Amino acid sequence: MLFNSIDFAIFLPLVFALYWFVTNKHLKLQNLLIVVASYVFYGWWDWRFLSLIVFSTLVDYTVGLYLGKETSKNKRKALLWTSIIVNLGFLGFFKYYNFFLDNFVAAFSFFGYPISARSLNIILPVGISFYTFQTLSYSIDVYRKKLEPTKDLIAFAAFVSFFPQLVAGPIERATNLLPQFYKKRSFKYHQAVDGLRQILWGLFKKMVIADNCAILVNTVFDNHQDYSGSTLVLGAVFFAFQIYGDFSGYSDIAIGTARLFGFKLMQNFAFPYFSRDIAEFWRRWHISLSTWFRDYLYIPLGGSRGTKNKVIRNVFIIFIVSGFWHGANWTFIVWGALNAIYFLPLLLANKNRNHLEVVAFNKKWPSIKAILNILLTFGLTTLAWIFFRAENINHAFQYLKGIFNKSLFSMPELRPTNILVLLIVFIAMEWLGRRNQYAIETFGLQWKRPLRLAFYYTIIILIFLFSRNEKTFIYFQF
Repeated sequence: MLFNSIDFAIFLPLVFALYWFVTNKHLKLQNLLIVVASYVFYGWWDWRFLSLIVFSTLVDYTVGLYLGKETSKNKRKALLWTSIIVNLGFLGFFKYYNFFLDNFVAAFSFFGYPISARSLNIILPVGISFYTFQTLSYSIDVYRKKLEPTKDLIAFAAFVSFFPQLVAGPIERATNLLPQFYKKRSFKYHQAVDGLRQILWGLFKKMVIADNCAILVNTVFDNHQDYSGSTLVLGAVFFAFQIYGDFSGYSDIAIGTARLFGFKLMQNFAFPYFSRDIAEFWRRWHISLSTWFRDYLYIPLGGSRGTKNKVIRNVFIIFIVSGFWHGANWTFIVWGALNAIYFLPLLLANKNRNHLEVVAFNKKWPSIKAILNILLTFGLTTLAWIFFRAENINHAFQYLKGIFNKSLFSMPELRPTNILVLLIVFIAMEWLGRRNQYAIETFGLQWKRPLRLAFYYTIIILIFLFSRNEKTFIYFQF
C-alpha cells in the first residue's frame, strides 16, 4: 500500500478511528490493532510475504527470551548467530542470490572455464532490507545487554511490523521504539496536528518535487546519448532532488503518521544538501541506516581506532556494505566506494567532525566559504548519484563520458521552467526551516489562522495540480 494512494487515504482514518475510539482503553488491544493493521498494510502488496515477517518476528522473539536466560558465553553467541543467519539468510537469498550466481558464472567464463547455471525468478519482498535490520537490532542489543528481552509477543510483533515505517524506514532501534509499545498512549491534539503537518510536507516532497523531477530524470538517463553534457548535468541534479524528495518525503510521512498514533520515530534526514563536507552529509542523510552501520559494524570493526590501514579498511567496508545494502548491482558498490574516497581525507585529517551544527545556525545567510563548500559537496554527491541511478556500470561511464566534453558549456536542450521554479521555492523553504526536524515544523505558526490555513491549502493545491499517477517510492526496491 502506497502512502500516496487512495487506498492509504481510506486505510489511515479507519485505523486511526479504531485506535483512539475503540481500543484506546486497552494497551494490548491497541498493540494488537497495530499488528493487524500493519499486516494488512504490508499484505496489500503481496500477502504471501507476510510469512517472512512473521517468521523473523518469532525467531528473534525466541532468541531474545533465551538470551535473557542464558549465561554461557558460547551459547549466547550461538543464539545471536541464529538470529543473524536467519535474517541475513532471507535477505541474501531474495536480494542477492542471482547477483552472486551471475558473477560466479562470469568469473569462471573469464578464466576460460564456462559453466551454465540457471538464475531464479525471485520477487524481492518490499522493505525486506529495512525490517531485517530493525529486528536484528533487537537481537544484538539484547545480546549486548543494552535491552531487556521482551516477554510481550504482541508488542514485539508491533515493533517489527509497525506500518508507518515498515517498508522504507526509518530503521528504528529496539531501544527507542519497543519501549513505546509498553506505555499507555493518550491522544494529544498538538502532536496529531504536528504529525499531519509533517505528512503534508512529505507528500509535497514526494508528489510535487520527486515525481516531477522523475519525468526529466527518466527521459535524460534513458536517452543520454541524445543530449548535451549540460543536459546530462541537469538530469543528474534533478535526480539528486528526486531521490531526496522521494526518500525524505517517505520518512516525513512515516514519522508524521507515527505521531498520529502517539509514537516518536527518529529523524531520518536533516537537510543533507546544506552540508559543507561529505562527513556532514552522511550525518544528515538516511541517519537511521548510517548510524545502524556505525554502531553494529563500524565500531565493532575498530572504528577510527588502530592503525591508519585499519581505519582505511573500516571506512571502505562500511561504505561498500552500505552501497551493497541498497541493491544487487555493481553500481551501488561503486557508489559506496566513491563516498568512502570522499570521506577518507576528512577522517585522516581529523576534520570529519568540523560541522556538527547546521550551516549558519545563528545567522540568516551563510558565508561565501560555506556556500562554496555546500556547492562542492553537492557536486561530489551528485556525481556519485549517477552511479546510483545508472542501470549498470557501462551506463554510468557512458553518461559521464557524455558530460565531459565541449557540449557541457552549451545551453541544455530541456528547460523545465515550472519544475525549476518549484525547486527554488522548495530549497528556500528547506533553508528557512533547516533548524527544525522538518522544513515547515514551525513555519507560519505565529501567523493569524486564516493566513496559516491559506499556506497549508496552497501546498494541498500544488499537490493536486502537480501530482502524477501513483508512483512507487524509490526505496521500496531496497
